[in-house]
Amino acid sequence: MRGSNVASMASMKTGQSQQRRVTPQAGGAAVPMKDDTGWTPLPHSDEDLERIKSVPDTPQTRSATYRLAWDDPDFMTRRELRAVRLQLEMLKPEMLLAERGIRSTVVMFGGARLPEPGGHAWAAKNETQRRNLEENSKYYEEARKFARLCSQQSAASYYREFVVVTGGGPGVMEAGNRGADDVGAPSIGLNIVLPHEQAPNAYVTPDLCFNFHYFAIRKMHFVMRAKAVVVFPGGFGTLDEFFETLTLIQTGRMERVPVILFGKRFWEGAFNLDFLAEQGTISPGDQDLIDHAETAEEAWGIIRRFYRLDEAGGSA
Repeated sequence: MRGSNVASMASMKTGQSQQRRVTPQAGGAAVPMKDDTGWTPLPHSDEDLERIKSVPDTPQTRSATYRLAWDDPDFMTRRELRAVRLQLEMLKPEMLLAERGIRSTVVMFGGARLPEPGGHAWAAKNETQRRNLEENSKYYEEARKFARLCSQQSAASYYREFVVVTGGGPGVMEAGNRGADDVGAPSIGLNIVLPHEQAPNAYVTPDLCFNFHYFAIRKMHFVMRAKAVVVFPGGFGTLDEFFETLTLIQTGRMERVPVILFGKRFWEGAFNLDFLAEQGTISPGDQDLIDHAETAEEAWGIIRRFYRLDEAGGSA
């Protein structure tokens, strides 16, 4: 009997001591694995989640109050649990990106409505919009090329540095993920639940495709690992992301990184930073926080010079 108990305890120890760690996979990618170094005598939550499935079906066990708190969608979506949900949206991508070994990213913002060259301008509401969207479709191709250049650099670090991250949707976002996919590189998609939300674009790496309820947490994840922020023509969402990033840098809440606007003519029509400087609402020289580029090669050259990648042997 004593031997049976010892064997049972040893089995429990093995089952309950499995903690997550990271191990390299073929090609340098990192994947989560089980680790037996963090033993605890207490049952893990995933074990109890399985055990609860075998509980007899009774009026009591069918009651919502009987559900484990963290496995109860009705409870977890209560307004009082907002702080917990914010924390979970912060933790989930952070933990999974860390397990993957991703240390830095290149953020690609831009319009969801831009078609690829020769594609249908599906978002156009009139002839003028159709013509302009089709003209700006050249930025889809430049975004795709730029993502390829980033990803080729990323390969030197086994896809731990300069990993492409987008909002996971269509348009410029699709082009960014697609460019990474062109060269067999992983890329991240940070999606957001919207009333008209579509499925994530088909080029996001599936196990790096995240979804958010809170805009604020999504924005944090965009900039937390950013070594560069590249902004293509877009609308309100693109402007919001661009100006938030610029504000963080201008106020010293974020270290200076390259912020590159694609398409100088487009952006000069969208806003006028020289006017703001003349009016005194920003400091003279704040305009210099931004670089402009027309081609993928030009934008990548700005990043290479900023981080002296040629001097560093291609890594930073």
